[in-house]
Amino acid sequence: MKTRNYSGFRAALQQSTPLVGDGAMGTTLNQRGLDIETCLDALNLEQPAIVADVHRLYIESGARMIQTNTFGANRFKLDRSNLQDKICEINLAGVDLARKTADASFKEIFIVGDIGPLGARLAPFGKIQQAEARKVFKEQAGYLIEGGVDAIIIETISDLNEILQAIKGVREASAEIPIIASMTFTRDDRTLLGDNPVRVAKDIAALGVDVIGINCSGGPNQILRILRTMRKAVPEASFSVMPNAGWPENVDGRFMYPATPEYFGQYALTFWKAGTSIIGGCCGTTPAHIASIAERFNGVDFKTLKLESISVNSESTEISLEDQPTELCKKITAGKFIVAIEMDPPKGLSTHKLLAGASLLKEAGADVINVADSPMARMRMSPWAVCHLVQKELNIETVLHFPTRGRNLLRVQGDLLAAHALEVRNIFVVMGDPTSIGDYPEAMDQYDLVPSGLIKLIKQEFNLGLDHTGHNIGQRTSFVVGTALNLNPKNAEKEIKTLAKKIENGADFILTQPVYDPEIARRFLQQAEAELGKLPIPIFVGILPIASVRHATFLNQEVPGIEIPQRYLQQMQDAEDSQIEGQKTKTGIKIAIELINEMRSFVQGVYLMPAFHRYDVAAEIIEAIRAAD
Repeated sequence: MKTRNYSGFRAALQQSTPLVGDGAMGTTLNQRGLDIETCLDALNLEQPAIVADVHRLYIESGARMIQTNTFGANRFKLDRSNLQDKICEINLAGVDLARKTADASFKEIFIVGDIGPLGARLAPFGKIQQAEARKVFKEQAGYLIEGGVDAIIIETISDLNEILQAIKGVREASAEIPIIASMTFTRDDRTLLGDNPVRVAKDIAALGVDVIGINCSGGPNQILRILRTMRKAVPEASFSVMPNAGWPENVDGRFMYPATPEYFGQYALTFWKAGTSIIGGCCGTTPAHIASIAERFNGVDFKTLKLESISVNSESTEISLEDQPTELCKKITAGKFIVAIEMDPPKGLSTHKLLAGASLLKEAGADVINVADSPMARMRMSPWAVCHLVQKELNIETVLHFPTRGRNLLRVQGDLLAAHALEVRNIFVVMGDPTSIGDYPEAMDQYDLVPSGLIKLIKQEFNLGLDHTGHNIGQRTSFVVGTALNLNPKNAEKEIKTLAKKIENGADFILTQPVYDPEIARRFLQQAEAELGKLPIPIFVGILPIASVRHATFLNQEVPGIEIPQRYLQQMQDAEDSQIEGQKTKTGIKIAIELINEMRSFVQGVYLMPAFHRYDVAAEIIEAIRAAD
């Protein structure tokens, strides 16, 4: 393996004179008649002379740092051109062409191995898992390092998670290689997935790269604005800028870039004063643009110039006057045995029966009313309205069920703000029922976040006064967040792993699926605590009173995770056979109370789900619970 003097590149970054990079490879090749849609990386093998000539033009224009023609030479992208078996050859040839061209110039030129995006989205917005992404980035970086590059540039990445995995992949390939990590931004100064420059700069800097970069995006004006924002966020970092030649315009099927070389050059000194160590170009830039930058630096005594001063202001987040624990949170902290009751929103406009039932439950001693959201994917009134009405009319707190299914990131955040504005601050995060089983099977069923991700957004972003992009929302929210748990899963290891992630992301309490065998629940929790340690948040065990033998049979046969012991099935059968009026209901209540009493020693509350809207049944169970307190 060839070795390079990495200290030389790092020393160049510390010099007062900025390092001039090259411009666009694809644009220059396109101007020579090559189709931009072809695999340009394959030209390293198929037409090496034309690639070398582009390198030569940039060097002659004043570039002291050139990037290898390997932007798309990763396994995913090469696979589309059936070139995955040539990944090693293409990358090594790319380095060799750049090195030989640089050596022929008799100038000190740094060769930087170019790594672009994978061309496939990472989870949770795509199918590529983090480990797989790191492996692909590591593979390409390994070939570039073997070829003898002076540094690696990871560029034109629009997903913050992707660039973080790329950095880690390169670091796995080499602990020593210098890294330039460069992101691209949309017109609103955010990444494609909504991350702002401050978050990008801080997250990249935390991984210890040599240079934080901004490339592609718009023209010099936008990138200067983003650079200044990033430098304020991480003032000790080194930066690189490689703007497009303005925003591209489609003219008769061709993309045209409006920024002239002269205009581009006007920003050269301004970029340096704003704190950049490397200045080059991206899409639409040509050797003429790079020459314009280099000419601006000729004869400049950089030792006498000063960088722009920056004031590092950490934006304070206003604390809401409402930023107090909810009543549910206070009761949990005080160690009270919690009773939560689930209610469904009405199917029409009338809320009279629901409010009457909620009033009965409050009088019986319920702590909170849980309001479901479109249970079984059936069309019902918005639970936001129901929660607000219950709290306003009856002065009892509610827990809003908040499914991730059917909501994109925009709607999720808007709905959270709406809930908080309505003083609904207890949230139960759940995946939600698929629309295919409900009233509108063709309705959109997509989602941007899984429950653990939504918990993280609420507790680690909204409750800190930030939206998902890191933008200040003016004040902190004060949500208390619950999560779901199956105490009788088919795959206990997977359920425990998911639970650990939810707790790590900030869940405050757990609501379980209905339980009919306390011993099964106890064994699962013992296994969870053996793997995770004592669970730091309370568990409210699900209790669904059995209404009849038919009801019990349905639950036992058709609802995943529910197993009703034979003794309870027999008790319900005996109640039906007795033909005594009300005996089935009494038996269902008796079983529910028995289950609660058996589990009180290892759970911190009950989550009652009265079947068929039998709130009178729930009230009787609550009264029995309170009598035992």
